[in-house]
Parts: sequence; structure tokens; C-alpha cells
Amino acid sequence: MSHKVLLNSKEVNIILHRLACQLIENHDDFSETALIGIQPRGKFLANRLAKILTEDYNIKNIQLGHLDITFFRDDFRRGEKPLEANTTIIDFIVEDKNVVFIDDVLYTGRSIRSALTAIQSFGRPKDIELLTLIDRRFSRHLPIQPNYRGRQVDAIDNQKVIVKWQENEDEDAVYLVNK
Repeated sequence: MSHKVLLNSKEVNIILHRLACQLIENHDDFSETALIGIQPRGKFLANRLAKILTEDYNIKNIQLGHLDITFFRDDFRRGEKPLEANTTIIDFIVEDKNVVFIDDVLYTGRSIRSALTAIQSFGRPKDIELLTLIDRRFSRHLPIQPNYRGRQVDAIDNQKVIVKWQENEDEDAVYLVNK
């Protein structure tokens, strides 16, 4: 299995700061905005962005949540083994808020469709945006596009994009792997 480094640690850091600045441009003080990481992998990106916004840009009171979409997926009964649910943590009201879904890789768009259904259990947001670190732009099954993207990647179907985070895999890096 061969792999190519798409982003190293320094490049990931630069992109995270650029994404944070774009969020600040569009959401100002974040008083009407909630950041929601899509479980399982979007939570690492959401946590990192919230930390950058708080520590580096002095944004106070960021509403950060994690949304599990397991039972909202259209394929959750199709696998050979049962899927394991993650924890949803949304301890704020999303009604009339600007919600920013955050996920590491946008591939087919099915996870985002699931998140759109799942968030309705918590209220009706005023607006929903999508932020992804990696946009696999030629792989979409649904008409879903990110509002904020770190990097576009042209990958074919027999390739996989792997995002590693310092918090759980001891490095910040993005790899393109041939299956």
C-alpha cells in the first residue's frame, strides 16, 4: 500500500489558521454561531479550530458540539458488523443559530446529508455551513459543497484520504493512500 503526503504538520497548521480567519470574517464574535464537529473524525478538527479561535484570536464563548450521525446514515444496516455509535454532545440551543458543520474529509456527501437530518433533533438552525479540511471534489454522490475548505484533492475511487491528528495519532498530517 503506497502513500503520498498531501499535508505535513506545518501545512495543516497554516490551513487551520486560515480557516479560523475565514470563520471570524463571516461570524464576527460567534455569539450567534455554533461549531459542530461531525463524529467521529470531525470532532478533532472542530476542537482544534475552537482552540485556535479562543487562544490565538481571543474569541470568547465559542459554542462547540459533537454530533453523532451513525443512525441517520443511509448505510448503517448494510455492513457486515454493527456500527458503533459515538457520543453526541450539544449542550446549547441550535434554534435560530448559525451552525457550522465541521468534518475532516468531504467525500460522497452522505455524512453531511446524515448530519442535516440529525441536527433537526436539536432545533432548526437559522443557517448551516460546512467546513472541511479536505474536499475530494470529484467523488460526490450528492450536491453538497463546502463553504470553507482547507485543500481540494483530486483522488480516484481506489484511493483513500487519511487525516491524522496529534491528539489521537501523534502527528498532524494528511496522506493519500492507494488501497
